[in-house]
Amino acid sequence: MHIGVLGATGPAGRGLAARLAAVGHEVVAGSRDPSRAEAVVGDLRDRWGDRVAGLTAGSNADAADAGVVVVATTWEGAVDTVAGFAPALAGKVVIAMANGLEKVGREFHPVLPGGRSLSEGMQAAAPEARVVAAFQHVPAAAFAALDQPIESDVVVCGDDDAARDVVLGLVAGIPVLRAFDGGSLVNAIGIEAFAATLLTCNLRHTGKGTLRLLGLEGRTS
Repeated sequence: MHIGVLGATGPAGRGLAARLAAVGHEVVAGSRDPSRAEAVVGDLRDRWGDRVAGLTAGSNADAADAGVVVVATTWEGAVDTVAGFAPALAGKVVIAMANGLEKVGREFHPVLPGGRSLSEGMQAAAPEARVVAAFQHVPAAAFAALDQPIESDVVVCGDDDAARDVVLGLVAGIPVLRAFDGGSLVNAIGIEAFAATLLTCNLRHTGKGTLRLLGLEGRTS
């Protein structure tokens, strides 16, 4: 699969780009500054060699030209980024992985601009794109550690059934990850908001907990 990652120079973007390349996808790591993307890809190649052979660097515009596009920018810039590339994203599967968060004392609170999820905001910003929420609860460091499996489940939400199925398959193609169909995009509000609770638990219990759904059989590779 040809996948573009918008904002691939941040921790989550670079980690997911590397992980997707490691399972055989052709991945364009995009950035507003292509030289930063080149530096990131160079670092990843130095570390992982042929495991990320399918990873290339480019601009965000280059990444937006891919068949499937991941939005891995900061949550504050995600909706505006999608709006700026709306024509290029028309008809494409667009994966929203951001969580709106603010730290208040010793806990995190969810931020839901306009009372809706960021995923819904991205869909409104690019109405002809097929936005699917996924990867909200996977730590950036887990993506980047290619020598270790990711011990987590991923809930996938989207209004377009075919697009949601594409992302379920993409998630399941990463060893050990389990993909779960979370229904329509409106359900992303709960998925995104729970990230604040999960991070608060990790902070207060000094750990790196992830999401696990017990009693269910998710899609796997």
